[in-house]
Amino acid sequence: FRRVLFRSANAKPVAQMALAGLLALARRLPVLMDSQRRRAWEPLLGPKAPKDLSGQTVMVVGWGPIGQEIGRLCKMLGMRVIGVRREPHAPSVADEFIAYAEVTDHLPRADWVVLACPLNDNTRGLLNSASLSLLPPGAHIINVSRGEVIDEPALLAALQAGQVGGAFLDVFVKEPLDPSSPLWNLPQVMISPHSAGHTQGHYQAVAEIFFDNLGQWLAGQPMRNLVT
Repeated sequence: FRRVLFRSANAKPVAQMALAGLLALARRLPVLMDSQRRRAWEPLLGPKAPKDLSGQTVMVVGWGPIGQEIGRLCKMLGMRVIGVRREPHAPSVADEFIAYAEVTDHLPRADWVVLACPLNDNTRGLLNSASLSLLPPGAHIINVSRGEVIDEPALLAALQAGQVGGAFLDVFVKEPLDPSSPLWNLPQVMISPHSAGHTQGHYQAVAEIFFDNLGQWLAGQPMRNLVT
């Protein structure tokens, strides 16, 4: 068999998880949950109130099935979407597209960076101390791609300094994440154990794609989701 990637089976669940993280950080749910644990009635009013998502800019790094679904969901919230892909493309769901080599040029515009890209030479260490410093102070990061796309010590430093306002992380350089990692204890960080793509219907969806492709292969017909 030629290599086949079952991307479409988990595109929507992963995108929904990314959106859940984005909404949770945007609405300051970690702050509210901390208040709940302390049984403290602390409304987020005035300067503590969440910023409106409408009009904010989200950079979606990786424009495969997952990135496209994330972009679609963000557009529904009224956000401006910058899609990052290997080759230029006419805007569709995204308001504009840029190449990976242009990411650092556009980071100063990004209120949110959502990583949904494969790990390769273009993306390894994409967010490091230099690139993180280009973000607007308080910008947020969502990572549902691979841990190595982010320089974790640099992210930790940016979070502690307030340069990055919060992060939702589903993947890490080393998994499980070491219990001693300071990321566990940062109040503005939400951690998910690399499970964004798993739902009760995920495995059935993968099986359906496999058997459909098996039939296509036996018939000498093109298969779905080929890796090229």
